[in-house]
Amino acid sequence: MQTTAIIVAAGRGQRAGGETPKQWRRIAGRTVVEHALEIFRAHPRVDDIVLVIAPADQDIAARLGLSDRVTLVPGGATRALSVLAGLDRARGAAVLIHDAARCCTPPAVIDRVLDALATAPGAAPALPVTDALWTGAGGRVTGIAERDGLFRAQTPQAFHREAIRAAQARADGTAADDVAIARAAGLDVQIVAGDEDNIKITHPGDFARAARIMGAQMDIRTGNGFDVHRFGPGDHVMLCGVAVPFDQGLQGHSDADVGMHAVTDAIYGALAEGDIGTHFPPSEAQWQNAASATFLAHACALARSRGYAITHLDCTLICEAPKIGPHAPAMRAEMARITGLEDSRVSVKATTSERLGFTGRGEGIAAMATATLVQS
Repeated sequence: MQTTAIIVAAGRGQRAGGETPKQWRRIAGRTVVEHALEIFRAHPRVDDIVLVIAPADQDIAARLGLSDRVTLVPGGATRALSVLAGLDRARGAAVLIHDAARCCTPPAVIDRVLDALATAPGAAPALPVTDALWTGAGGRVTGIAERDGLFRAQTPQAFHREAIRAAQARADGTAADDVAIARAAGLDVQIVAGDEDNIKITHPGDFARAARIMGAQMDIRTGNGFDVHRFGPGDHVMLCGVAVPFDQGLQGHSDADVGMHAVTDAIYGALAEGDIGTHFPPSEAQWQNAASATFLAHACALARSRGYAITHLDCTLICEAPKIGPHAPAMRAEMARITGLEDSRVSVKATTSERLGFTGRGEGIAAMATATLVQS
């Protein structure tokens, strides 16, 4: 069943303090929204993502390049209207409705709510209340409340899209969350186990708590790649996805894009998954003259399927000619497009070998690359 994640990020989050809405503040180098998005982008059961943001935040989203990674939708005056706007753009038969402020959601929570949709039209993660509950007034305890059967609700909340879409359309906009709307429409909602790490950033101190959780969850991997191709007849060389005019070409079974090959092998290396030849054997004719973007896209998809986000790529091209500098911005942009990263997370640079060795003699081009992957 195709699944769309709807990330709701249109609120103002005033209780979190600061001049910037909480979803656009940074933790561990990225905005809260980006952390939340990456959880779902990396999950193998999520097919596409709709991000609902306030119209006033369009410029922020543009600066982060979010439109290249998700479907952006303007939100409404209330959370319910924002969810409805997201549902109108969702393509999946199943939807995961999630608060952007929950940026530490473990992948297992997503699996549990999706599994529950096999037997129910809706499912939501929650934790049973274990603390004693009091009523109070004027700073004094006025009574004891029963905690049996009480749960702390979390997101993502999963539903069959058409069922929750119909329920949202009939709602009056006052419900606290999507489960309340589903129940008001008579839908059965199954409770699955939540997670203590699945916190919602609400107050100023929650940012530090989220950072600690992220630090504990992170599995950071680094991979290296190296590749060489000799010059041959031609009028251009393919480097990091850009055709650079030159009086020679590069020889290879595919398009011989030495930079993209090195980056691809760096990603495979971080995953301990061999190299390009492992996945695309040169002995197979179907890869003759193939675009190296095919290889890089495969490596990125493999990383996502394992729950890893690629956070940075660095490629160094080693040659006397052609000149790389004038083409480096286009190379970065093309690599960013293929990998789904921001340009600021892709580095392409060049150096010579001081006329030493085969590159110094102008016999070919070498490339080395490093990839950083993070699993949460």
